[in-house]
Amino acid sequence: MKNIKNIFLLACIAITLGSCNDAIEIEQPGILGADQAFQTVADLELGLLGAYNDIDVTPEIQFNAVFTDEVAIGVGNGGQGVSDGTYRYVLNPGSDFPTAWWINNLTALNSINRVLNAAEGIDPEEGEGARYNEVLGQLYALRAFEHFQLLSYLSTDYENDNALATILLDYVPSVVDELPRNTNAEIYALINSDLDLANSLLTEQANPIFASKDFVTALRARMAAYRGNYPAANTFATQLLSRYPIANRDQYQNMFIDEDNTEIIFKLSRQIGDPYDGQGTTGSAFAGGWAGANFAFVNATINGSPYFEMGRAVFNELNPADIRYDVNVAPGSVIDPNYEQNNNDELDILVIQKYPGKDGQPLMNDLKIFRSSEMLLIKAEALADAGNLTGAAGLIKQLRDARFGSSQPLPSYANQQQAFGDILDERRIELVYEGHRYKDLKRLGQRGGRGIDRDPNDCDINSSCNPPAVTSNLFSMPVPLVELDANSVIQQNPGY
Repeated sequence: MKNIKNIFLLACIAITLGSCNDAIEIEQPGILGADQAFQTVADLELGLLGAYNDIDVTPEIQFNAVFTDEVAIGVGNGGQGVSDGTYRYVLNPGSDFPTAWWINNLTALNSINRVLNAAEGIDPEEGEGARYNEVLGQLYALRAFEHFQLLSYLSTDYENDNALATILLDYVPSVVDELPRNTNAEIYALINSDLDLANSLLTEQANPIFASKDFVTALRARMAAYRGNYPAANTFATQLLSRYPIANRDQYQNMFIDEDNTEIIFKLSRQIGDPYDGQGTTGSAFAGGWAGANFAFVNATINGSPYFEMGRAVFNELNPADIRYDVNVAPGSVIDPNYEQNNNDELDILVIQKYPGKDGQPLMNDLKIFRSSEMLLIKAEALADAGNLTGAAGLIKQLRDARFGSSQPLPSYANQQQAFGDILDERRIELVYEGHRYKDLKRLGQRGGRGIDRDPNDCDINSSCNPPAVTSNLFSMPVPLVELDANSVIQQNPGY
């Protein structure tokens, strides 16, 4: 079988609207095709919800945490992260994360493209034009996001337009197609085209669980920063900072129990009874489910069987006077001030509380995709890149002032490396357990003089004290075996 057959048989959506034909194109009784399933704008709106349902970043959250330096092996660990080698920096085409990431994102692209394809055959009724445009706009924005998600892991160099990225999918391929990877330039062009279309169709922000014009601007800002196009990144980030203030301490704490959206530009909603309401297979990139189940079996407390705990090096960067300490470190954690000498897991249990749960369901919270604090940090990168080190320092101070609730010292940078190093350090604690660390080290590690930073006590038990350099091939994801085995024209990344 060819590659798209393998992937899309896994990706066939069976939400109430329709399904894929089987491999030999037999029309099965009772199965709706797209032309029957999508007949009205209301049908398209349901299809859009189905597309949102196929987008999940919990595998990304776990991979970034385990492969880099955000977690340590917890007291409840039963082999999670160890048996598959992720904690020991094992990454190859057969690893769980590349496989899950490839399938999950192609599943989402398949859903998006099927609804877009169906929309071409629908003429909105009188008065439905705005709803129709809103559906299309959100779909184009989500398609741009999904392509960027794949590019961000597969591309070896974000700034090289000739580097290979992912497969360009702006249509529903045949089940027998074999498709090569496209270049960064080709994927960036599609993303920008989709974002232009989205921006022309979407309304202003109404609810952060749906893509909007601000979603478009946030993705443009992130992509521009990754590409090193800092003048554009600065412009986009500044636009959003004028609309989304940095959360104060109370707002910040409430944001992570989903009771405040001050800083949220876009998030993926997670609710009781939805398809992600469940734990899944703990420690697996395929699990999905509650984000907090990436770290604990029961709940985000010391009695909740944490199988991953906060990395000691991350903990050491958190000041108890900083609200980020309260958000990320669970009360009741056992903190050993002499952990370096004692090296006793039972005396030093740092429980992760980033996803404590809501609505009575432990470990289940919305997944934050774009926040204004990320935009502030992107703007700081842009100023540092332009040589405005004082301006970059002022933005870092602004963020720290908000998190401490009091005026903090103004950082002083002697050169760009110091500035980028401090920005990376701030991103490390501001965006911890949100799926950024791997890509941040990949794109800024050399420039800021930073790499994977595990405390010696966190790595000695698994012989994982020799992390790969940020220039290693391991900072670009391999094309997974599920694709290589079926696609004779797909190109693998170097080193795999």
